[in-house]
Amino acid sequence: MPADMRKTRTPSVLSDGSATVEPVGPLLAAPDLRAAAGDWLRRLATERRLADLTVEAYGRDLRQFLAFLRDHLGGPATIADFTGQSPADIRAYLAARRGEGLAGPSLSRALAAIRSFARHLERTGHAGTAALTVVRGPKKRHALPKPLTPAAALRVADADEIDPAGDEPWIAARDAAVFSLLYGCGLRISEALGLTPADLPNREAGGTQTLRITGKGNKTRIVPLLPAVADAIDAYRTSCPHAPEPDGALFVGARGGPLNPRIIQRRMANLRGALGLSDSATPHALRHSFATHLLMNGGDLRAIQELLGHASLSTTQVYTEIDERRLLDAYLDAHPRARSG
Repeated sequence: MPADMRKTRTPSVLSDGSATVEPVGPLLAAPDLRAAAGDWLRRLATERRLADLTVEAYGRDLRQFLAFLRDHLGGPATIADFTGQSPADIRAYLAARRGEGLAGPSLSRALAAIRSFARHLERTGHAGTAALTVVRGPKKRHALPKPLTPAAALRVADADEIDPAGDEPWIAARDAAVFSLLYGCGLRISEALGLTPADLPNREAGGTQTLRITGKGNKTRIVPLLPAVADAIDAYRTSCPHAPEPDGALFVGARGGPLNPRIIQRRMANLRGALGLSDSATPHALRHSFATHLLMNGGDLRAIQELLGHASLSTTQVYTEIDERRLLDAYLDAHPRARSG
């Protein structure tokens, strides 16, 4: 990968569009293409309301393609160069990225980013990129999510398991509360860390407590807040030495700033070793565990779809395959005929 590409980083795009976006430098593209790319990323953030990390990933994918195109052309590409690509150009780029070790899902996202930018160019009065309608993306490998067992998921969300020596009680309580939200409410890590104190329900009001979660695509959903999860959050808030603002981050780091998701990921990595869990035990695996364990206990697939915030039922249906596989494994382990075969 060219050195100038590795050092370039897409600036954050604010939801109100006030940030100036310069996704590519003059060494990668001509002025007209750079301006169009900046406008495209701003539209992704403001009109389509994609998450900042998604916008950043799309900008990175476009920069990588433009670096390839620059090397192919011998200089920075213009809009005319971009729209005039051949199917062979696109295939050569995908082959080069695969040669660098990029896996199928990442290749698919890279191609999706290029297509999205091409559609933006066409909508703003430029020629279409016919080559992108011809080239197919890599075949998707159907990998099943790998949930934790119920016992393991509960241990991960236990502050005593996180910090058995009691050396950092408020931080252990914080991480336990985060893991409890991932497993008990099925949240994504970004959704849990995006919560503010103002988002929490009033427990004194009684009745069923719920959280209003804004997930991917700025879609809002309501999820029940189980008493055990609420208790874990209360334990963290009571012990936390920092007092967050009502609209500030609920979960904070050691110095009081918003909690970095990498801290939670490192905590899970440590727990994998301490609890003897597999490498597939990640924070996101707790969300998979939430859905799988609900389904195993008779949960309705449509309800699970709503709780997870999936746009399509087909995304949620993957958990039925996990349940079927567990049933088959149980049968093969227990049935006398299966053992004798």
